[in-house]
Amino acid sequence: MGKQRSSQRKNAAMLDSDDTDSVSSSSTVPSDYVLGNGVPEVQLDKESVLDQSLDALYEKRGSTREKALADIIEAFNSSLPHEFVEKKFATLLHQCLNSVKRGSAKEISLASHAIGLLALTAGSGEKSQEILEESVSPFSEALKSRSEASKIASLLEGLAVIAFVGGKEPEETEKCMQIMWQVVHPKLGPNVVATKPSPGIISAVVSAWAFLLTTMDAPSLDPKSWQESVSYLSTLLDKEDRSVRIAAGEALALTYEMGNLEKFCGASKPTTNDASATDGISSRDVTHIQGLRAKVVNQVRNLSAEAAGKGSAKKDLNSQRNTFRDILEFLEDGYAPETSVKIGGESLTTTTWSQLIQLNFLKRFLGGGFVKHMQENEFLHDVFDFTPKKKILSSTDRVSGIDKRMYRSPNSIVNKARTQFLNKQRMMSQDRNAGHYASELGEE
Repeated sequence: MGKQRSSQRKNAAMLDSDDTDSVSSSSTVPSDYVLGNGVPEVQLDKESVLDQSLDALYEKRGSTREKALADIIEAFNSSLPHEFVEKKFATLLHQCLNSVKRGSAKEISLASHAIGLLALTAGSGEKSQEILEESVSPFSEALKSRSEASKIASLLEGLAVIAFVGGKEPEETEKCMQIMWQVVHPKLGPNVVATKPSPGIISAVVSAWAFLLTTMDAPSLDPKSWQESVSYLSTLLDKEDRSVRIAAGEALALTYEMGNLEKFCGASKPTTNDASATDGISSRDVTHIQGLRAKVVNQVRNLSAEAAGKGSAKKDLNSQRNTFRDILEFLEDGYAPETSVKIGGESLTTTTWSQLIQLNFLKRFLGGGFVKHMQENEFLHDVFDFTPKKKILSSTDRVSGIDKRMYRSPNSIVNKARTQFLNKQRMMSQDRNAGHYASELGEE
């Protein structure tokens, strides 16, 4: 019966794939746009944009660096510049980290996002490990400032993606999760007053934390910290902000999917008295854990049927109800929601909370670059066990909307780079012709 209800709500849990299906791959370059040396013009122009944007990160004016970072993000979204990453990833990383350390809130947001894209493009390996090692300290310091919620959210997302790709040991990932948790539970000094985090920051912390939790094994987690985390998530279910409640609910569903709380906290069954313990957990603790689970189930049941409140948007309320109905069904019957999204004619399906959380997080992070990366990023193919359809290029393929904009703007960096390249080609051609004519005259 539970499985049938899950199937009936499948459409409600489906990802919105309209925006992804309508996006064409920017790699579809017609033969008319290939230069004499065999290098696609679009590819050449994008590499020129990246080179010039990287140079602009050395400029003193903050607005110039912000524009450069935005151009870098667009380039990494519309293509996977592996050659550029191979040659200049260290330079780009350190310039972006300089922006994280000293930039404005906007520059920090852009730089942290760019570093996340750099890690995703580099994929698993030494580069992504180096990105993580170099980024942890600057990101941790930047997160201690509570200046703007958008900046904190971008830092959290960037750190989550960096650790997701580059974290090879559980200790590395758990350290990043602890850094995130300290944003809402800061370690305060003697003369420091705690500032109450905004709902947006709380939601961002929980989402990023849960995203990294999908990569962890239950036995590697500290039982005491785990209990505290679950208790805190339970309190968030009572908050007024709907996004906070949904993020907390999904994180709790993930914890139960990974294993029941008794298993998480190191106890397979209650002990006979409090003096003894099973794997370090007393019977009192187990009773508390079981009571906590009952409380969570009751909270989820109430949220799955919440009545509309004053001023609450109907769409948001329906989203909450659907989410918590799925969570309730999972807690009671063990069925996770099935979701599906079409990418280039191929369906990517999720059947677990872990997969759904990963997919939703990366879809939000990549935005307009989601389809491109899902089609061409081998790291993401491995993560989701996804094999895209191979597309054969032909002269009838159209240039993407991004590439069209790059060509049409006469003052764009791309157009200028293209003009410089063509002028250089003409000069080389003239020099070759001049040499050819000179040799003919000499023979006469």
